[in-house]
Amino acid sequence: MSTVGYGDVSCQTVLGKMFLILFILVGLALFASSIPEIIDLIGTRSKYGGCYKNERGRRHIVVCGHITYESVSHFLKDFLHEDREDVDVEVVFLHRAEPDLEFEGLLKRQHTRVKYFQGSLMNAMDLERAKVHEADACLVLANKYCPDPDAEDAANIMRVISMKNYCEESRIIIQLMQYHNKAYLLNIPSWDWKQGDDVICLAELKLGFIAQSCLAPGFSTMMANLFAMRSFITSPDMAAWQNDYLQGTGCEMYTETLSPSFSGMTFSQASELCFVKLKLLLLAIEVKPIDGGDTKISINPQSSKMPANTVGFFIAQSAEEVKRAWFFCKGCHDDVKDENQIKKCKCKNLAKFRTGVRAIQLVGRAMANSKTNCPQQNMVNSAMPIPIVKKNMMSKEENGAKNMMNGRVKVPNNTVDDTYGGYHLSYEVKKLMPTNKSTAQQKPSKLEVGIADDQAKDFDFAKTEMKYDSTGMFHWTPARSIEDCILDRNQAAMTVLNGHVVVCLFADPDSPLIGLRNLVMPLRASNFHYHELKHVVIVGAVDYIRREWKTLQNLPKISVLNGSPLSRADLRAVNVNLCDMCVILSAKVPSNDDPTLADKEAILASLNIKAMTFDDTIGVLNQSSNAPDAMSPLGSPIVLHRKGSVYGSNVPMITELVNDSNVQFLDQDDDDDPDTELYLTQPFACGTAFAVSVLDSLMSTTYFNQNALTLIRSLITGGATPELEIILAEGAGLRGGYSTPDTLSHRDRCRVGQISLSDGPLATFGEGRKYQDLFVASLRNYGMLCIGLYRLRDAALTTVDATSKRYVITNPPFDFGLLPTDQVYVLLPFERKQSRFSFSETEV
Repeated sequence: MSTVGYGDVSCQTVLGKMFLILFILVGLALFASSIPEIIDLIGTRSKYGGCYKNERGRRHIVVCGHITYESVSHFLKDFLHEDREDVDVEVVFLHRAEPDLEFEGLLKRQHTRVKYFQGSLMNAMDLERAKVHEADACLVLANKYCPDPDAEDAANIMRVISMKNYCEESRIIIQLMQYHNKAYLLNIPSWDWKQGDDVICLAELKLGFIAQSCLAPGFSTMMANLFAMRSFITSPDMAAWQNDYLQGTGCEMYTETLSPSFSGMTFSQASELCFVKLKLLLLAIEVKPIDGGDTKISINPQSSKMPANTVGFFIAQSAEEVKRAWFFCKGCHDDVKDENQIKKCKCKNLAKFRTGVRAIQLVGRAMANSKTNCPQQNMVNSAMPIPIVKKNMMSKEENGAKNMMNGRVKVPNNTVDDTYGGYHLSYEVKKLMPTNKSTAQQKPSKLEVGIADDQAKDFDFAKTEMKYDSTGMFHWTPARSIEDCILDRNQAAMTVLNGHVVVCLFADPDSPLIGLRNLVMPLRASNFHYHELKHVVIVGAVDYIRREWKTLQNLPKISVLNGSPLSRADLRAVNVNLCDMCVILSAKVPSNDDPTLADKEAILASLNIKAMTFDDTIGVLNQSSNAPDAMSPLGSPIVLHRKGSVYGSNVPMITELVNDSNVQFLDQDDDDDPDTELYLTQPFACGTAFAVSVLDSLMSTTYFNQNALTLIRSLITGGATPELEIILAEGAGLRGGYSTPDTLSHRDRCRVGQISLSDGPLATFGEGRKYQDLFVASLRNYGMLCIGLYRLRDAALTTVDATSKRYVITNPPFDFGLLPTDQVYVLLPFERKQSRFSFSETEV
């Protein structure tokens, strides 16, 4: 009406014309007043409110939970590492809030591989927008610095419930803060470990890594570098120790099917062949039980013949190197001297073997397609080495031919009873799930297997004392009151502790529980003899420790000193200079005002111990003395096995940090830049610092290959089993069990250790010999598998002084020269009887 038009319809009267003029003016005013509101509605529409469109048919994963610039940048740095450039997977983030400017910049830099959508995981519409039902996996990140870990875990478990309610078949990998919250996942009906659902418990793994460092200082650094994406470049401008360390950071874990030339060999023979001939370190193999149970990962097994199609776990520099284990042919390569020339040969037998493996894989894939309604996805052929942690070795040409799904590897075998959809189920894939107990009985001739030397005399149930838990994996003692284990300063001073573990714990009475059980249990593994267990002395506020005690009361050799880790008197009372390891932990909630101050107590405690000096005049008391005055308050003879450190800087120590940047304050003699990555700093290279942030890489690791997490748990937890986790989920603590042949056989497993080359049976190898000589001799004579070195930073030192520091060398080259001051990381087999050489002590 406000237009002129042709004039065919118009007002004829004056009144009509006046009304029309007034109507046009009022209408335009009303419309103009609505324009800002319309513009505001259009402008407030989020640019992150669309739907995910997979136009190129690529796989994608959905990442949710704690989504911030810091958490996302760390995740993407590992997941989208340059070594994984052939992995065609898009990352879709789903979060309630819009990204900030810094986050937006990160998204723009990675826009071809990363998408961001605003929405809630509790809303089915938002899950539809992110195409959760089509996702290869859903990853839930936890806030590692939250003030209430239990509330954080509850929120993430609710996210899992929402996603499982929307699509039961979704594969979910979740980070949890607290160990005891893992049990709540069982309440989700569609949670299925067999389908790849898994949980990464930060408290369990963090304290487990630290516990293994108590047995072998620096081991936490070695393991963290193995499962994280690391690119190293050595330089002549760097110090020699830095080049040695960086070369080790380039090592990764891989899986590969061993060629038929390995069939019938023992693990020791195969490991020696791999190291000497192929220049590979064979760490573990998948073992199929005779009774037809689930396959499990066996680390450095003893005296067992390897069947055909055995899958091995290797430590190597690249995926190309690991192919040698698949291509090796005894007939063609026996005389080959250059390991780089070991390539695919044209032997008929080997060709038939590879054809048979591929045929079994195709059958498995057909079974998978028949058992599921999910669309067929690509799966990696096990003829290619599958990187557990770092590198995806598939070229673009091979990506179409090799088939891959969720990073899980199809393992060929002769039977399919233990498979699900063609996949082998690893030993710990069924976490928290009941397992079918074998009906096969032990042969009478093997009754003595695993029975300790102190139990072989009498095996009467009525008279046998419970010494292990019901699973046989850990030492056990009847529950003790915390009051019976508390020492005051005078009692601690009278108890001459030696070779023990001192835990300096900072906590308020109401601080969140950190799960000290996860620190102590690996130190109480049953593959140690009782006298080999290191006494654990906790120095801290007893009001907090009392809350943790329910989970510690059944573990032997624990004492508590109600004091302060900053008190030198308390530290001297517990003989910190004679300890095998001093662990500095903090349970206090980080302040939101200044997160960089979260580690202030831990740093002060570390510097305080390093500044201390100790008397070197303490004599060694006679162990055979039975006089009353030769007994400590705990009832054990007062004995010193070795001379302690004179300088506090030589006390073995590992400090847990919340903020990575604070590592610069631990060592005053280093020149680390504040912006240096944690793994490149001197304290981390020396194994004296550990941060929970290094566990972020496990999310990517678990997605690409679930067996990696299984292997890491086996090494770190000391042997936790699904049955044990179900027992602990009840909240009543460990249950004692009678020592039966079945439970005692569980003691027969390897453990982490550290051997000195300065004395003992291996002392001759420290006099200018090569690492390969040490590797072969240790494996043949003692069944020990060498995996690395712990070397003095100043190689010219012949004695340990106040400035001596050691650093970690992972899997040194075969021609690496050894020094008398070196210490060797080994995987020790279980000793049923004490040998004349003791490998359980670590020389400082």
